Amino acid sequence: MKATELVTKSADELNKELNDLLKAQFGLRMQKATQQLTNHSQIKKVRRDIARVRTVIKQKAAVK
Repeated sequence: MKATELVTKSADELNKELNDLLKAQFGLRMQKATQQLTNHSQIKKVRRDIARVRTVIKQKAAVK
């Protein structure tokens, strides 16, 4: 996911995206704990996507 894609989304869409990413992160953490996770780089990607979404949300809030 790119930051340019996120800038065009509305606040509601960004919040939905953030919730989806947080659920995905939880699922990946559970897979890691039960040793079912095969691709550990997914955790890093999801963490960075969460940070991107949160950054865009804060930038939009600062503009208002």
